[in-house]
Amino acid sequence: MEDDNKKEKDQKQQINVELSDEIAEGIYSNLAMIAHSNSEFVIDFIRLMPGIPKAKVKSRIIMTPDHAKRLLLALKDNIEKYEKAFGKIEGGVEVPQFPLNFGGTPGEA
Repeated sequence: MEDDNKKEKDQKQQINVELSDEIAEGIYSNLAMIAHSNSEFVIDFIRLMPGIPKAKVKSRIIMTPDHAKRLLLALKDNIEKYEKAFGKIEGGVEVPQFPLNFGGTPGEA
């Protein structure tokens, strides 16, 4: 009986995620800009190419503050696992300098 309840609970928690071929290819981004309002976070993923003054937003993700916090915790967990497997990520040594008004005037979501 207890095993049946566990199996039923596990089946309810499974999520079937579909990934199309186009989305599975991914989009390269080397800059992310984040804005927020009281009800949402907006993350723009941008591809900035050397020597080209114009860059394009390749993807925009809009999420609730709760989901933004979950993303932060998931990234933290994955970075810790990555560093245990492959060594410390040396970030922040040479921070790229981007114009503060990159892509237009700053605004709120």
